[in-house]
Amino acid sequence: MADFDNRIVRGATTVADTMDTGLRAHMLRVYNYMVGALALTGGVAYVVANSPALLNLFYHEVLTANGAASLAPTPLGWVMMLAPIGLVLLLSFRIMQMSQAAAQTTFWVYSALTGASLASILIVYTGASVAMTFFVTAATFGTMSLIGYTTKRDLTGMGHFLFMGLIGILLASLANFFFKSPAINFVVSILGVLIFTGLTAWDTQKIKNTYYAVGGDTAVAGKAAIMGALSLYLDFLNIFLFLLRFMGNRR
Repeated sequence: MADFDNRIVRGATTVADTMDTGLRAHMLRVYNYMVGALALTGGVAYVVANSPALLNLFYHEVLTANGAASLAPTPLGWVMMLAPIGLVLLLSFRIMQMSQAAAQTTFWVYSALTGASLASILIVYTGASVAMTFFVTAATFGTMSLIGYTTKRDLTGMGHFLFMGLIGILLASLANFFFKSPAINFVVSILGVLIFTGLTAWDTQKIKNTYYAVGGDTAVAGKAAIMGALSLYLDFLNIFLFLLRFMGNRR
């Protein structure tokens, strides 16, 4: 009887070890996708910002009300800025009908287009402040992702609350597009940092739970890794953009 109980314990331990090993490999895959996408975004942004021909293709200079020069998108620039939204929707609703190769290609194209749309940041802000903001974002993201990975607490409730907050700041940003209120912009920036910092932990835990739900289906797990990377990529990018409003020094 004792030997039978030991076999049960050893079998359970083997299953747990296998799941832990598989989970670590899955999370590493997710982070590799995310880091690769961030590198591609940064590389494309740098190339566009330092190429007058490409920059003029996507942006043109306009004068603001106070006489200062500013960059505004050209018609092609608007297409470049709106196309990533369509690609995110495509991945969100159609990824299970896509091949893994097609899903990966869509993810990389999305990252490249996002980089082109963010090239103006390297023109508007100093390189030192962009670099500092990036490192602060990386530290914040890494800490919250680690918490989401290791915590035993169910973050589902927090995720729903943060999602409602996200809808709130989207509506406030849309309203501020017309009102141009510095106070609203300040509040939205603070809430944006807090919401996407919390979503980083929630999304990391959700990626873990998705892996366990998928089980041994490697095809589904591969697509889940792409969607997980997309979620974390968006969390990182939004933390960076909201922090840049506080930390960025304009040229």
